[in-house]
Amino acid sequence: MAITGGTLVTISAKMEIIEDSLVGIKDGLIVAVGRNSDQEYAALKTKDTIDASGCIVMPGLVNTHTHLPMVCFRGMADDLPLMEWLTGHIFPAEARFVNKKMVYDGATLAMAEMILSGTTTFCDGYFFEDAIAEALSAAGMRAIVSQGFADFITPDKPKLEKRMAVAERFVTRWQSYAPMITPAYFCHSPYTCSPATLVNIKEAAREAGILYLMHLLENKDEIDTILNRYGKKPVRHLLDLGVLDEQTVAVHCNWLTKEDMAVFADLGVRVSHNPESSMKLAAGVAPVPEMLKHGIKVGLGTDGSASNNDLDMFREMDTAAKIHKVTSLDPTVMSAETVLKMATTGGAKVLGMEKFIGSIETGKQADIILVDMNQPHLTPLYNCYSQLVYAARGADVKTSIINGKIVMKDRQLRTIDLPTAMENVRVVAADIINQKLC
Repeated sequence: MAITGGTLVTISAKMEIIEDSLVGIKDGLIVAVGRNSDQEYAALKTKDTIDASGCIVMPGLVNTHTHLPMVCFRGMADDLPLMEWLTGHIFPAEARFVNKKMVYDGATLAMAEMILSGTTTFCDGYFFEDAIAEALSAAGMRAIVSQGFADFITPDKPKLEKRMAVAERFVTRWQSYAPMITPAYFCHSPYTCSPATLVNIKEAAREAGILYLMHLLENKDEIDTILNRYGKKPVRHLLDLGVLDEQTVAVHCNWLTKEDMAVFADLGVRVSHNPESSMKLAAGVAPVPEMLKHGIKVGLGTDGSASNNDLDMFREMDTAAKIHKVTSLDPTVMSAETVLKMATTGGAKVLGMEKFIGSIETGKQADIILVDMNQPHLTPLYNCYSQLVYAARGADVKTSIINGKIVMKDRQLRTIDLPTAMENVRVVAADIINQKLC
């Protein structure tokens, strides 16, 4: 396959922007990157050519934190504080309605939404992750799928003593599918997981060589909760337990201190920044500019649709840039270029996938999107980075390619039956409405 014409935004180390570009793809890999007029590509033989005229060609977006099946709870319990939203609405709904079919159906619709808005790789944490991996395989996306843990009875593990056996089977089943499907472990949080759970799951993750993820310091109350329970603040608590290292991804981190950032930088802990969810729940604003100054790897995530309420990474980029400008009263922080890196190569680094994805360079996986710039809100074009971050929308994505395969072209999905996916989730919602839990 060849993608010709258009403006190529590579997000490579040199951040090249190439006009009238050409990208050659073979066996899922990028084999040529240059100008369409370059003589060295004149003899390139292709079975399929995509005309990208009028488009920006760029790497697919990387969503570093999602709970895909929660699309079934989109708009169900809005305008509430985090803990009331979580314990009073989300946990009860999950206990009643989450099962393997609901997870599969919700994940399928969520993946349709992500493909249509330019996300090609995501990191999910939920229950029945086997079902999410199965839906993922059918949709043709790339993802890290994380089996979730908490010290209460979860929908997919009725007996706590059997959870590690479930987790080990999950990893064994999917580990050979990398880099399209990569298993991981997800401890919900320090306040829902005991020290023993946190340590045991981390040891299992280390033994399997997989990522270990956790919600951390999402809201301010967590500091007092952990301090009262263990006599230490959250990051110190986790540090003393020995669960922080370069294979740990901390999600949110809205109340990270300078001392915490020094620990993260020293140990290589990575961070997933989810600004829209945190804004909606009034949970706080993560000190991302300071994290970046410390050299901490930070990527962007949307969180689940119950707290965002969408999976559009273009909207997330716009928010990530602006929220830090207004909170710091400094319009120069979090430039469009910085944020675009966080949504692509930065996210790949957070997930440990930078060798495969995140930029358009020869030898990398062909995860590429075309953004249609022939739109009123994208006219005129002076700066590609600014236009993509501050003006573009997920709906402007015209074509999505994952692993060298076209999964969406001209806004038409090729791997997911969208009407069926939407109807399946409507059925779940009807049950919730009948039970009066919304």
